[in-house]
Amino acid sequence: MPHTFYAPDVTLPTYTLPEDESKHAVRVLRLGAGDAVTLVNGRGGVYEAQVEAADAKRCRLRVVREQLVPGRPYQVHVAVAPTKNLDRMEWFVEKAVEIGVDTLTFLRCARSERRELKLDRLEKIAISALKQSGQAWLPTLTELTDFARFLPTTPPETTFIAHLEDGERTPLARVAATGSACCILIGPEGDFTPQEIAAAFARGIRPVTLGASRLRTETAALAALHTAHVVRELL
Repeated sequence: MPHTFYAPDVTLPTYTLPEDESKHAVRVLRLGAGDAVTLVNGRGGVYEAQVEAADAKRCRLRVVREQLVPGRPYQVHVAVAPTKNLDRMEWFVEKAVEIGVDTLTFLRCARSERRELKLDRLEKIAISALKQSGQAWLPTLTELTDFARFLPTTPPETTFIAHLEDGERTPLARVAATGSACCILIGPEGDFTPQEIAAAFARGIRPVTLGASRLRTETAALAALHTAHVVRELL
C-alpha cells in the first residue's frame, strides 16, 4: 500500500512536499522516482501520485488521479473535558479519528483538573491517525472552551449530556439516531457539577447514559462516539 502524506495545500498537477515530509519520504521511506504515494487534504480529497523528483528538501510529486470522498450523511461532535494526564487525551484523539469524528471540542468545567490545553500536539496526533486509518476527513479540533460559553453554541435538540448524578437518563443508543447531527457532552474526571447539569437541562439538553459501568473520561468519550456510529449503521 502506498505511503500516505497529509497535504492540506495540495496543488495539481504537481505538488512539492514540505521539507520535513520530503526528508522523511526520501531518507526514511527511501522513496524514489516512480514510486506511488497517496495524498489526503483532510477535506475529502484523496490523490494518487508518483514521485517525480526524489529530493530530500523538495520532493516533487505528480498527481495521476484525484477523487473526492463524500462526508458522512450525519455529523458527530464530542465535547469533552480534557484529563489531567494528557497522554490519555492524546490516546482518545487518536482513536476518535480512527473511528471517525467531525468535531472535537475541549471543555473547561468547574471540576476540570486541566485548565490549559495546547492543540499543536493533538493536531499532529489527529493527522497521524488520519493517515494511518485511511480517513479522508480531518476533524475540527476546538480550543479549550468554558462550559458556560459552549452551551449556547450547540443545538439542544441534538445535544446530549452524559453524567453520573442520580436521575432519569436515556441510553444514548436510543436517541443518537435522530437528526442529521449528534453532540455528546462528556465531563471531567470528577463529573459535571449539579449546577452545570442544571444549566444543560435549562437549555433543553437531554441526559443520557452510556451503560452501568463508571467509565473514565476518555473511555466515556470514545464509547459515546462509537455508539453514535453504530446506531446509525443499524438504521
